[in-house]
Amino acid sequence: MARWIEETFHPHWRVRLEASKVLHEVKTAHQHLAIFENETWGTVLMLDGVCQLTTLDEFVYHEMMAHVPLMALAAPTRVLVIGGGDGGVLREVLKHPSVAKATLCEIDRTVIDLSLEHYPQIADGCFDDPRAEVVIADGLKYVADTRERFDAIIVDSSEPIGPSAVLHTRAFFTDCKRALKKGGILVTQNGLPFLFPEHLRATTEIFASLFRVASPYMCTQPCYFGGPFALNWASDDAGLLDVAEATLARRVTKRGITARYYTPAVHRAAFALPGYVAAAVDGLMRAIKSTVKSNVSTNNLVAKKAGRR
Repeated sequence: MARWIEETFHPHWRVRLEASKVLHEVKTAHQHLAIFENETWGTVLMLDGVCQLTTLDEFVYHEMMAHVPLMALAAPTRVLVIGGGDGGVLREVLKHPSVAKATLCEIDRTVIDLSLEHYPQIADGCFDDPRAEVVIADGLKYVADTRERFDAIIVDSSEPIGPSAVLHTRAFFTDCKRALKKGGILVTQNGLPFLFPEHLRATTEIFASLFRVASPYMCTQPCYFGGPFALNWASDDAGLLDVAEATLARRVTKRGITARYYTPAVHRAAFALPGYVAAAVDGLMRAIKSTVKSNVSTNNLVAKKAGRR
């Protein structure tokens, strides 16, 4: 008899997924982890009652986390991924031939080991790439202590509960900014703004206070129940938000990137915010007029720290 596993993140409603076979379930030192098979979604990972990935649609999130910042950069060489023990973001990062080193900092070795055991197709061998470095550590402490400087930092955390809560704080993002090279890009996941607009607003407020430019962007992630999914971008180089579609297309071809969700047109359009998302960050953001002449949409609102030159 199949078991139904419930997502408990939402306070007033529940979503259940049928587990035709539970592959692994454990309470680690950091979180409750469940891996199971579902006839529609494939293999599913849930952490602390929140759906993290499925093998059916993982490519959406991982491509948008990695390619949006890296395609905006002419030749990224050093990239840091915080979290992401399944290897999906690291896999996409390493598709960029200019990347000489990609560091993955994961707090829980169990996540990596079980991912490789139960859905190795997500990592697709990326942990064996000589350019990949895996550090088992608290991401908060790592960015506070590291002396390395990165072209991009990608925060592939879970929701702001449990051990991931610190990866949504001002202190953490401040240290991320310090660990970036001049003109580097910071991106993070920002949840479901239809249900949790306060999450998006809080991160955008922090980003706008630390960087010259911040802008949420969107993707449609089917297994994240509750509407389109938000990510967030921050950089001191405003021009990186306005890379032309033709330039992005040339970079895709030159780098030999293959993707199922990401395209240059999607890259540009992802920053066009639905009205309710723009409303969630109203007062924190304003349209770029003189600094960035955006052709994406009049709804492409970009936060800029007031008074920063």
